[in-house]
This record gives sequence, structure tokens and C-alpha cells, in this order.
Amino acid sequence: MSHDENRITGLLMQVRERVRRYRLQLILALRVTVAALLALALAQAMRLHLPLWAVLTSLIVTQMSLGRSLKVASDYLIGTFGGVAYGGALAILIPHESEWALLAVLALAVAPLAFIASFRANFNVLPVTAIIVLLVPSMQHVSPAASALDRVLEVTVGGVVGFVVSFLLFPSRAHAITIQAGADMLDLMADALSRFLEDHTRELDQADRRRIHDGIAAALTRLNATGAEAEHERNARLTSGPNTGPLLRTLLRLRHDIVMLGRAVGCELPEEIAARLNAPLSNVEAAARDFLRSSGAALRAQKPPPPLDAVEVAFRHYIEEFGAVRREGLTRDMKSEAAERFFALGFALEQLREHLFEVHRVVGEWARD
Repeated sequence: MSHDENRITGLLMQVRERVRRYRLQLILALRVTVAALLALALAQAMRLHLPLWAVLTSLIVTQMSLGRSLKVASDYLIGTFGGVAYGGALAILIPHESEWALLAVLALAVAPLAFIASFRANFNVLPVTAIIVLLVPSMQHVSPAASALDRVLEVTVGGVVGFVVSFLLFPSRAHAITIQAGADMLDLMADALSRFLEDHTRELDQADRRRIHDGIAAALTRLNATGAEAEHERNARLTSGPNTGPLLRTLLRLRHDIVMLGRAVGCELPEEIAARLNAPLSNVEAAARDFLRSSGAALRAQKPPPPLDAVEVAFRHYIEEFGAVRREGLTRDMKSEAAERFFALGFALEQLREHLFEVHRVVGEWARD
């Protein structure tokens, strides 16, 4: 193979890798483009006065996942109908030919709807719609009733087009995105567990700990968002996947365990205690880390979870040694702060063990039969 052919092959591989990495983003860009074009074409075919609103609505409704598109479409349509009804009623019932009268009616339209939207962020469209219904008639010389009807038609066309395109064109299920987000979080927590327990006598500096916890917190935020979208899909019977609640709750508890571990490590153990607990702690770290990583891989593939045998053995040996150290009174001469961290570490590991069993259960729920 010539040098030029090697360069072309390498370039194609790079392009293929970039496409694979940003697949969801590229699909979203394609869906948004198609939705905008279809919304404009349909609005023009229906001779709507302001096709712009149909196009903008289609852009708003077309989201990364089908569940998010469903939620945004329902919120936007409900907000639009509410704003149209209220703004149209004011425009019809209260004369506003003069500038001062128009300002007064506009204030009556915006103030209460803005107050309602302050409690429900997804209803921000309420005051916007009322303003459009009030002001467009004076600009286009149409009646308030006709303006309200046009607004409803424009938003309905855009919303329907956006949702249909999201449903038909390379649909991204929120359940599939939730699986990926949950598996990513398991990988992050496996890495964090390894960092904290690889040398439990050394406390990580504050910047490292913050970086670890911030990464897990960001992953949890993404997981909660996609989990809510997946539930919208389940409620609308657009997917038959399992309930996301148990997975989200289990990973939240596991995150709390990681936080506790981060605070408990850094305890300088007496030589006799260290000689008895260092090996069991190393085994716990290896078994829990490997189990979390394998669980993440199983969740991505929707396969049964890895066995818990190694986890059970490692934690049992540690608990036995920990209990023996306490019974023999080896912790009596430890300094107060060291003893607190020592027992906090033991408690955190007990909680971790319990929640690893929950991970095993919820990963099994997501496995395909």
C-alpha cells in the first residue's frame, strides 16, 4: 500500500471514529434540519400567516431523545393554548385602540402569566404567546380571534412535525441513553473507589477529591435527566423498558458511599492493625472495582450482572478482621481523629457492600431475557 493510500485510510478511520463518538449529536442535527424544512413547507402549504412560529416550534420540540421531545411538545402546546386563551380573551373583551390602553392590556396579560411561569419553568411560553396574540393583530390588521387561531395552528404544526420527525428519523430512546449514562457512572465510581482505597492511609488533596466528586455529580445529573425522559416514554407506551427509579436510587446511594470513603481515608493505622487489615482492604478494593466495571459493561450490553462471589469473599474477610481488631482492643491506643476515621471507613465499607448487592439486582433487571 502506497503512502497516499495509507494517509487516506488513516483519514477515513479518523472520520469514522469522530462519527461514532458524536453519533447522537449528528443525528440530532439531521432531525432538527429535517423538522425545520418540513415545518416550513407544511406551514406554507396551509398558508399560515407566520410560518416562522411553526419552524421555531419544530426546533424546540426536536430533542436528543424521544422522551424529551414528548415532554417538551406537551409542555409547549399546553403553554401555548393557555397563553392563547388568556391573551385572546383580553384582546377581545378589553378595547385597546389607544397606546395607553394597549400598554394597560399588555400589563394585564404579562403579569399574571409571568407569575405562573415563575413556578413552572416549562410554562415560560405562556406570557410570550399572550404577547403575540395581543400585538400581532395591530401589526397585520387581523382580528384577535384570527390571530389566536393562527398561533394555535402554527404551534400545532411545528409541534407535530418536530415530534413525528423525532419518532421516525433515527429515533433515540431515552431508555438507551439512560443505560449508557448509568454505565458511565458505574465506571466513574469504580475509578473513584480505586483512587480512595489504593492507599487508604493517604488522603487525596482537596482538588483531586473535588474533581472526582464533581465528575460523579455531573454524571448523576445527566442520569436523572435521562431517567425522567425515559419515564415519559414508558408512560406514553413508547418503550417497554424497566422502571428507571431503582437504578437511579441505587447509583445515588453508591455515590454517597464514595463520598463517605473520600472523607474516611487518610487514617494512619498502628503497625499491628495495618498488618492485619491492609491485605483485606486491598482485596476489597480490587473486588469492588472489578465488579463495578463489569457491571457497567453488563448494563451497556443489557446482559446479566457479573457474579458477586469475589465481592462476598473479600468483604467477609475484611469484616472478620475488622471485628477481631475491635474485640482484641487494638484500637484503644489510637488517637481520637484516627479512631474516628478508622470506624468511619468500616461503616462506609459496610454500606458499600450492601449497595453492591443492589447494583447486582438492578443491573439484572435491565438484562434482556
